[in-house]
Amino acid sequence: MTSQAAPLTTGPVKVVGTGLLGTSIALGLRTAGVAVQLSDASPSALALARDLGAGEPEGPDSAEPALVVVATPPDVAGDVVLDALRRHPDAVVTDVASVKAVIAAEVTAAADGAQRARYVGSHPMAGRERSGAAAADADLFAGRPWVIAADDAAAPATTAAVRAVALDLGALPVTLAPQEHDDAVAVVSHVPQLAASLVAARLVDAPEGALSLAGQGLRDVTRIAASDPRLWAAILVGNAGPVAAELRLLREDLDGLITGLESAAAEGPLAPGSVGALSRVMTAGNTGVDRIPGKHGGAPRRYATVQVLVPDEPGELGRLFGEVGHIGVNIEDLTLEHSAGARVGIAHLAVVPSSAATLEHELTNRGWRVVAE
Repeated sequence: MTSQAAPLTTGPVKVVGTGLLGTSIALGLRTAGVAVQLSDASPSALALARDLGAGEPEGPDSAEPALVVVATPPDVAGDVVLDALRRHPDAVVTDVASVKAVIAAEVTAAADGAQRARYVGSHPMAGRERSGAAAADADLFAGRPWVIAADDAAAPATTAAVRAVALDLGALPVTLAPQEHDDAVAVVSHVPQLAASLVAARLVDAPEGALSLAGQGLRDVTRIAASDPRLWAAILVGNAGPVAAELRLLREDLDGLITGLESAAAEGPLAPGSVGALSRVMTAGNTGVDRIPGKHGGAPRRYATVQVLVPDEPGELGRLFGEVGHIGVNIEDLTLEHSAGARVGIAHLAVVPSSAATLEHELTNRGWRVVAE
């Protein structure tokens, strides 16, 4: 048996806020062997995180933390960071909110030089549609970028302490300035969230007959629309400028599409400019998708997809995975398309192109029905 490597993080670590991110951080650090103290304004949320094994609630006899992680919503994170800097004069303090510039400005305005040297904002680029400690996972950050939003005031030891946490949780540390971070997440996180919510909102008054036709495409587009509205409202107003700028660009694209479609509706499908307007947006979308980094944040990579019908019976999906493993093919990504009440689902297995033909052949020989793309 191999022994677990010693953690890079020096404890105790105090986690303030026991929602999804805070509890996941605490669980991961506990797994790595780091002592964790928990704090939350909600006694029931605190008790749940404790019962999940995330740590022990902070008490009057608790040791002084070496590091404080503020995992509260962004609209209160600045105040909580400042309180932690004052209460724990020897601790490094970070927050993991989804916006960075506004919190950094609050700290700069209210903290002295020594306190500012002990603070650096950070943001693990990981999450789920579900919120709260019940959705927490010690492996939530594995292979995901963890932004360290350092400015000139943060001491090198402060940045190093937060980097150690990211590494202990299996994340990939990335250093960006606070505003650089906010501009980036407006593009890759905040506007996609709004786009998903806008599409899902069109379903509120949709006829039941239309909803019965919904397929995997609609589920993919609207998946993150199930996120917590209150949390996202706080995130979006905290990054209002960059998000508004991106939405204006999106509106220009939408206006072009609407003009093209209205022209086609009025003058026929081959009306001048209509096909070109649609083609430009679709082509740009293809190019954008190709730029999304691949597995584990690596370089973009094209995979072949093998589609397999999976009976809606207990154990069948597990049997498929087992047989793919016996064949010796690694599944790089997986999506499962299944409608309620359907007798079968379709597993879309993404594999390296050189393995696709072998996998299709071997699965067919083992009795699986492979669907041609």
